[in-house]
Amino acid sequence: MSILRHVAATPAEREAYLKQSGAIRRAATGEEAEIEPAEADEEIEEGADGAVSLSEARYAEMGAAEQFVLTITDLGFGKRSSSYEFRISGRGGKGIKATDTSKMVEIGRLVAAFPVEDADEIMLISDGAQLIRVPVNGIRFTSRASKGVRVFRTADGEKVVAVEHISEAEGDDGTDDTPAGE
Repeated sequence: MSILRHVAATPAEREAYLKQSGAIRRAATGEEAEIEPAEADEEIEEGADGAVSLSEARYAEMGAAEQFVLTITDLGFGKRSSSYEFRISGRGGKGIKATDTSKMVEIGRLVAAFPVEDADEIMLISDGAQLIRVPVNGIRFTSRASKGVRVFRTADGEKVVAVEHISEAEGDDGTDDTPAGE
């Protein structure tokens, strides 16, 4: 289990942030989106319709603290979701769904879930001895309760059994330049 950084934000702030950031991501990929700019000097303002809007400063603060959780299933489906979509629950809580449970036959059971950065890579290993290395930035952002996208196409009857998180320093090509014997 990986621990996410704690960010003090109310459920209304998290929801407003997710709405604004989702609209910005959709606009960047060419999908239709309505971006609601924050007009208030306060950190959070509630409109007449009950919708919450964040100030630019609060949005930037939450954006800097945001982490992304990568989830991978045994049939090779995966997605990146914002850590703000996972509520904090106390001991003895009922938990929270990290994937679309109505599509378990199609996407499989959850194999791995951990925080990732854009520059990271993952390595997936199947029970048929297949191995693939994938950059995290190629995996789509989507909500925590969605199906996700195919990351690793497994053969019939084959399943992903392990996922390894690889975070390398910039410019590291994986070669060891140290002479033998040192």
